[in-house]
Amino acid sequence: MLDGSHSGAIRPARSVRYRLLAIALLPMLVILPLLLGVTIYRWNEKFDATLISKVNGDLTIAHQYLAHILDNTGEQVTALGGSVRFRDAADDAVALKTLLDGARARLELDFLYVIEPDGRLVVSVTTGTAASLRTDWPVIRDALAGRQATGIDIFDNEDLASLSPNLAARATLPLVPTPNAVPTERANETRGMVVQSASPVTLGEGRAGVLVGGILLNQNLVFIDTINDLVYREASLPEGSQGTATLFLDDVRISTNVRLFEGRRALGTRVSAAVRSAVLGEGRTWLDSAFVVNDWYISAYEPITDSHGKHVGMLYVGFLEAPFTAAKYQTVLTIVAAFFAIAAASVPIFLRWARGIFKPLERVDATIAKVESGDLSARTGPVDSQDEIGRVAVHLDDLLNKLEQNDQELRRWNEELNARVDERTRELQLANRQLEATTKQLILSEKLAAIGEITAGVAHEINNPIAVMQGNLEVVRSVVGDRAELAKVEFQLLDEQIQRISQIVTKLLQFAKPEEFAGFVDSHAPGVAVADCMPLVQHLLARAAIEVRLENTAERLVLINRTELQQVIVNLIVNAIHAMPDGGILSIGICDSDRGERPGVEIVVSDTGVGMDPEVAAKVFDPFFTTKRQEGTGLGLSISQTLVKRQGGAISATSQRGKGAVFTIWLPEAA
Repeated sequence: MLDGSHSGAIRPARSVRYRLLAIALLPMLVILPLLLGVTIYRWNEKFDATLISKVNGDLTIAHQYLAHILDNTGEQVTALGGSVRFRDAADDAVALKTLLDGARARLELDFLYVIEPDGRLVVSVTTGTAASLRTDWPVIRDALAGRQATGIDIFDNEDLASLSPNLAARATLPLVPTPNAVPTERANETRGMVVQSASPVTLGEGRAGVLVGGILLNQNLVFIDTINDLVYREASLPEGSQGTATLFLDDVRISTNVRLFEGRRALGTRVSAAVRSAVLGEGRTWLDSAFVVNDWYISAYEPITDSHGKHVGMLYVGFLEAPFTAAKYQTVLTIVAAFFAIAAASVPIFLRWARGIFKPLERVDATIAKVESGDLSARTGPVDSQDEIGRVAVHLDDLLNKLEQNDQELRRWNEELNARVDERTRELQLANRQLEATTKQLILSEKLAAIGEITAGVAHEINNPIAVMQGNLEVVRSVVGDRAELAKVEFQLLDEQIQRISQIVTKLLQFAKPEEFAGFVDSHAPGVAVADCMPLVQHLLARAAIEVRLENTAERLVLINRTELQQVIVNLIVNAIHAMPDGGILSIGICDSDRGERPGVEIVVSDTGVGMDPEVAAKVFDPFFTTKRQEGTGLGLSISQTLVKRQGGAISATSQRGKGAVFTIWLPEAA
């Protein structure tokens, strides 16, 4: 059937064409590129992780070599001090000096000396050594205690000068301004990082002594180049990459093969503040890409700890990042180029297949558009396609022939039917609304009437047994005497449950006949009444870990029975506690507030609990409506509303699911 409302409408041209083209091209031009992008992204992550894993392995090799230097130095010094040649030369200073000179050259030490326990120098292989040297180094203290010890220590320039002026001069490095480093006012680094080993020895006449030997790591290019050769052997990195190793004293490069520029090593340059904070400040190993002097390197830093247990420097290894980045880009470009080549070859094939489908469909669509515009004589005619689409075109022409004959009659029937349906629908909707309103009013009226009739009977039938039970309970207590303590908990439970029954009966009477239960009214400060409520619910607040925020700025008094006001407040607080089983914030605000021209006081109780849907919030003051299932009677808020309205006030609730609830009480000012 044709609808007259479409007589001037024309379908969007070639919509089928675009959908078929989308179906044909979507896998190649959208889905495949997305999958390709995700694959490249994951491959890039794995590639970067492999580089980090490699540099971490390189750092392990460098760390092992440094540990080997420490162990080897300690073993060699200990072996020298315990050798027969040392014992034979211990009485002769000249022979001992000759022995130590030979040992120093053989062991490649920068200093080697013997001191007595009080620090007096016995003999030293370096010229200019002071007559008395420090003995408070941890390794020397261990040697004085009879234990061989080796460690890394930081010597001030004065300490180095007391060993040898040449060592003090070698340790001094001018600081080179470095971007991103921690600001400093120093112009030179004069301290020295020293590997020193101490071993207890016996001197002439059985005197105790200490043999101390060590290596100054500042500008120790043999040491740092050996690490670099061990870590980055020939052909271990791709062409164009370069491995580097560096030893830092604090954040200053004191031994490195990193080049500041051609022919000069980057001695005196400093590490960035971020690396310094992570490695020296937090004691972490840094594994990441970092800008080193003048280029980006895949870098690994680890802290160096001295014999005092402090982080005094860093050991670094890394390799140039640029060749790996270039390799990644080249791989990605190759994949992208291959994708475009495949797309260029396959897209024309997809388009030709799609054209064989959408061309006949476009002719059918054009015919339908003409018919919709009012040309019932339009026909598709024969099409080249002999498949399902061609048969659809033939059937469409047959249907249009029949459609043209029956169109007028169908239009008439349609208009008549629509008119009848609209009229009947309006009648049903009106009747349904009236029925719903009548049903709700009837249910509420029947419920309230039934409550009013049975309340007196309930009070009489229940209160009398309650009084009997309470009296007999007291008699039982007096009869059993001191033995009542054995069932103290059970007696207490009986008292509580009898009191609970009495409260429920009172609530029913209060709801059904509020005028008979109105208490004595007087003027009260609402803030005091609210404050007095807090001890009553303190145990519930503490158990639920709820924070209370109370703000009272009200200066006016209200006219209401104090007990009834506290009943309303406690009811709202207990409801808020139930809405926050996992803790939260309970806020109570009291302030002066006018409604229209009437002065009064507003009490706002809000929580951060689970909240309610607006549909539920609109029903909370209805009698017997509760969200607590079997735990509530549904009368608490209804009674609270009755108590407030009886004094000319108002109570309202607003809430959203997941955003807590807000209850607002307004009471007129006492005259």
